[in-house]
Order: sequence, then C-alpha cells, then structure tokens
Amino acid sequence: MNKEFTDLLEVSKKKANKWLDSDIDSKSKNEIIQLLHKKNQKLLLECFYKNLEFGTGGMRGIIGIGSNRVNKYTIGFATQGLSNYLNKVFQSNISIAIAYDSRKFSKKFAQWSAKVFSANKIKVYLFSELRPTPELSFAIRKLKCNCGIVITASHNPKEYNGYKVYWKDGGQITRPHDKLILNEINKLNDINDIIVSKNKKNISLLNEKIDKEYIKKIKSLSLYNNSNSNLKIIYTPIHGTGITQVPNALKAFGFSKIIITKSQEKPDPNFSTVNSPNPEEYETLKEGIKDLKKNKADILLATDPDGDRVGVAINDNNKIKLLNGNQLASLIVYYTLLKLKENKKLPVNGFIAKTIVTTNLIDKIATNFKVNCYSTLTGFKNIAELIKKKKNEKFIVGGEESYGYLVGDFIRDKDAIISSAVLCEIANWANSKNKNLNDILNDIYSEYGFYLEKLFTIKLEGIKGINSISNIMENYRNNPPKNIYNLKVIKIIDYMKNNNNPAINNKSNVIQLITKNNNSITIRPSGTEPKIKFYFSINSKDINNKKLLENLVNKEINLITKQYA
Repeated sequence: MNKEFTDLLEVSKKKANKWLDSDIDSKSKNEIIQLLHKKNQKLLLECFYKNLEFGTGGMRGIIGIGSNRVNKYTIGFATQGLSNYLNKVFQSNISIAIAYDSRKFSKKFAQWSAKVFSANKIKVYLFSELRPTPELSFAIRKLKCNCGIVITASHNPKEYNGYKVYWKDGGQITRPHDKLILNEINKLNDINDIIVSKNKKNISLLNEKIDKEYIKKIKSLSLYNNSNSNLKIIYTPIHGTGITQVPNALKAFGFSKIIITKSQEKPDPNFSTVNSPNPEEYETLKEGIKDLKKNKADILLATDPDGDRVGVAINDNNKIKLLNGNQLASLIVYYTLLKLKENKKLPVNGFIAKTIVTTNLIDKIATNFKVNCYSTLTGFKNIAELIKKKKNEKFIVGGEESYGYLVGDFIRDKDAIISSAVLCEIANWANSKNKNLNDILNDIYSEYGFYLEKLFTIKLEGIKGINSISNIMENYRNNPPKNIYNLKVIKIIDYMKNNNNPAINNKSNVIQLITKNNNSITIRPSGTEPKIKFYFSINSKDINNKKLLENLVNKEINLITKQYA
C-alpha cells in the first residue's frame, strides 16, 4: 500500500466519521458504518477522498453516500452554497427556477433543493413534473429569475445524477460565478450548515402555462409550411423528459404522423431498454430503429434523458443511416441560413456559434452566407456566454458535435425540443424535392467539400484514471507528434496558453494539432465523465475520398490505442 493511498484513506475516514457525527438520517449513517467496517477500503476512499466539484456548469457523479457522491447532502451543500452566493450578489427579491429529469432521486433532490432555497429566503418556481433542461432555461428568462438549477446527469449511465446551475440569462454558469459558488460551498464545514425549511410559502409550482408559452415560441421558429406533410416520424425519449414536449413541438410545426416507441415511452430511472441513454450510440437507438423499419418511416428522433440532445436515423432507400452530431449541426445551420435568406430575414449583424471541436464545414457555410462564425471552448455554456456578450450582433443558430443545437436566442442552452422540430422540417423540405436528409448533406458536401469527423474516447476511472489522463495531456504538451494523417503538423494550439481566438477568453486543458487544409486532432479530458477524448477532423474537396479519409483516421486511432488504452 503506497503512501498516497494511505494518506487519502486517512482523509476519507476522517470525513466519513465527521458525517457520522452530524445530523444525517439513519439510513445514511448505516451506509457509512458499513463502509468503515468493510474491508473494501478502495470504495470508502472513492466515496470520501474529495468533494464533488463543479465541472461543466455544475456537478455530476455516481449516486451514493459520501462527499464524492451525489446524495441529498452533497446536493444540500451545493444548494446552500449557491443560496449564500445569490444572497450576496442580489441581496433581496431573489427567485430561482428548478427542473428535474427521470433519474433516480431527481424529484426528491429537486424538492429538497427547493426547501433549502426557501429557507434562505429565495422564491422558488419548481416544475410540478419532470421537464426538459432547455425548458428550464426558457422559464428562467420568462419569469425573470436570478438563477436556475436542474437535477440531471444528462446522458450518463443510470448510476449517475447531477446538478446543473444556470444564471439569469438562462445559460449555464460560467466564470467567475462557477468558482465563486464553489468557494461558498467550500466554506460549509458541516452538514448542519445546510438550512432546510418546512414552510412551502416560498415555493410555487410550474405547470401547463409555461409549457404552452415555450411551445408557442418554438412554433415561431418554423421557416417552411409543413401543414400538408406526409413525413412519418418515429420518436423515442429513451425513458426521459423529451416525451413531455417533443410531440407538442412537432405538432406545433404541423406534423401529425408521429409514432412513439412504446418500449421507451415511459420515464424510467433504470433506462431498462438500453445500456446507456446516450443518443450518440447506435445501441441506444436500436428500439427506435426497429420502429423505423417496421413502419417504413422517414426519420427517427431520439432525445437524451434531460431533452437537450437529439440523435437521428433516417430511412435512406430502405437502408438505415445514422447521422452524427457534426452532420446534423451542418444541416441545421445550412437550412436556417438558406431559408432566412430566401425569406429576406437574414439579419445583417447575424452570427453563428459552434465549439472548437465541431466541424469546420459550418465555418465555410457561414462564410458563403456572409455571416460571422465564432468558435468557443467545448460546452454549450460557452456559446450561451458568447450570445450574452455579443450585444451588437444577433445570434441565429449554433451547435456542437455532441448532438446539441440551438436555433434562435430565447433559450440559452442546447435544445433537443427545438432541434427535433427543425430537423423534421428540413426532412419535410427535402421530401418536397424527392430527397432526404442524406441527399441534402451530399448537396452541401458537393458545394463546400467533404468533411469527416470522429470521436474516440478512453475511459480511465478512479484516482489512477485521473493521474493517467493528466499524464496523457502532459505527454501531448511536451512530446506532440510531428505528423498526423501522414501530413506535417504545422500548428499546435494549447488552450492553457494564448490561443488568438477572440471568442475564447478562458484557459482550458485542450490541445489541438493542425495540418494544412485545417485537418486536426483535438485532445481534452471530459468535464463530466472519467474519460479522455480525441476528436478527429479531416476534409477533402472530393466526397469520393471518403474511404481514404476514414483509413487515415482509423490509423491515428490505432496508434493512440496502442500507446494509451
């Protein structure tokens, strides 16, 4: 047993005993006692060796007892710290909106948080039932709240839950708020510091009224007449919140032929039909694809548990084709700009936003339509922050490769409800030309060049995993490869240093290797999962070079796998 492990184990035992001495419920006490008495010291360490920290706009972790797990007490610490911060910043007449998804304990955590905010003299607007995360963003802006939280772990496996924090603009918290909130949380020394109210006078429930206002705004985004549409749509919420609003949005856009995948229709915290509720993965879409084939439908939409990401499969000449996040983002950007231009509604000061790991095809499309395109750090919170800062420019549309997109600026987060409706509209417009989404995509490639992107991840869990990820990043910093894709690396951007990107003011643990023609590999640790991510981007003027590009990408993945996996 090495000294580092022994020291961390000692820290963990002290924390566990401190929790035992505080005012926690008997079930939690028994769980801690079992951890202390079990021989599984590694589990005790994992549960208590550190506090859950704010990552991408909040915190996310495995459900369970301990300071490094998601439970009512870590949720309570976050809520008390946030309450203290809000009272410092705004001082009076403070209000907050709260939403939650279909995960284990999400509703209980939301209600618990409401009681803590209420005890801290903060007015609470709590959704009465589960709702998509983007609707929370809408509610914050509509109700003029100072802040908002949603209890969710997005598309993580069932063992996870989390806590996302939104600011008064409806976007996830960014600097300096994230660090300052964390400071307030860290000042709390004891579970007894969490103030909880039994008085519900500060808590109001949100219901159908806010739903109708949300859908009405979404309807205003339609740029094509879908009233006579024959588009046949399969939709699966993958046991999550999308079921509450996606069908409503599709109907508002004029679509009537909507079939819900029955096996995944009901909210289910165990996500019992999938290994992981991530619409980026083929396995997750299998149930929906069965319905797509059986009904000979045109398009399958699959939203993640909190309704901010959407995956798509289409029936392409009786062959099922999945479209990735870069392709869907490109379709949404291209269609939105094209229709706004045709309708003479393209704003002269309009701009598009994407992340640095999202396809450069979008930059080319933007240039052609004479609108600015800005690239931010990963995480949609950075796009929201950019929308807030660009006061003299009008945000039109944007997205990120991880299946998150936004049209219009009345939401400040990725929105799968909006995206689902818009993607069906694009499919319907394509049908009017005897085409499908893949045909439109090929038209885009013919005009702008072919772009191929791929994501590869290595999962490295626990303390050992954290160290391994750190070592991989340092290796790329100190010994970057001289060639990628059989081409010389001509530029290396380390986002921990100066990057000369006007849309990025913050440092981030990201490294980008770039060749001529803007081919690249980007490396970054995940902000929400124990993974390191490798993003591959390569392009060619000729779509017929697709196989060659795929081979070049796979060669790089094999090299990385041999070295690090």
